[in-house]
Amino acid sequence: MKLIRYGASGKEKIGVQIDGINYDTTAFGGDYDERFFSENGLERLEQFVKANQGQLTEIPKDSRFGAPFGRPSKIVCIGLNYKDHAEETGAAIPAEPIIFMKSTTALIGPNDQVVIPKNSVKTDWEVEFGIVIGKKATYVEESEALDYVAGYVLHNDVSEREFQIERGGTWDKGKGCDTFAPMGPVMTTKEEIPDINNVRLWLKVNGKTYQEGNTKNLIFSVEHVVSYVSQFMTLLPGDVISTGTPAGVGLGFNPPIYLKEGDVIELGADHLGEQRQEVIAWRG
Repeated sequence: MKLIRYGASGKEKIGVQIDGINYDTTAFGGDYDERFFSENGLERLEQFVKANQGQLTEIPKDSRFGAPFGRPSKIVCIGLNYKDHAEETGAAIPAEPIIFMKSTTALIGPNDQVVIPKNSVKTDWEVEFGIVIGKKATYVEESEALDYVAGYVLHNDVSEREFQIERGGTWDKGKGCDTFAPMGPVMTTKEEIPDINNVRLWLKVNGKTYQEGNTKNLIFSVEHVVSYVSQFMTLLPGDVISTGTPAGVGLGFNPPIYLKEGDVIELGADHLGEQRQEVIAWRG
């Protein structure tokens, strides 16, 4: 099953995607949020869809898509989780997963505009495979990690490299700017992906391919990062863990390539759909 949310920002309605067609499920009630996931919402939604087969209304084809779930309690990210990306940035291969947080106010829809922050000169792109947590997870064993997963989502971990690297402190200040977390267009439930450790990801800027990767090359697997993060914080239903990006980010080129107003970012992943963002400058 694939979950979608559509409509004006902040007023999204819920829906599902079936065989590539998007249907409204507002009659189901509520939102795809912490309460939905914690109260067995996926199973109840599946029953609702089956009971209303042939009666669901197709949503307008020109609809705006929001993130496929309500704002989570947190967005947790894993840094330098592809060997080739660590190498291109000159960083050491991590012995344990690097954890940083991305603000939930950065969350936008998959095709919304990305805003270059005020005073930014080094805004960059990162295609990532995201994990959506399905139930409360604390001190989870790696062998049981997938029992706590609801599904997966495509994420563009937009990053401001000067804020992240040159301004002192942690990475967070370069990761959580407004519009820096486009997610969607769908949340794909876990049974729809035959092998989460073999998912192709790609990203283009202005039609040129910069990133081509695969989750088989993750340093720390999906199962490992779910278990690992749960050792340090409780993961709540609807929380997102973004698993890192492969090589090909703007920072990795010589000289580096950074986003500018008018650029168009396109990205996608097997089973998770595609995104498209126009880049604009901050205007206050």
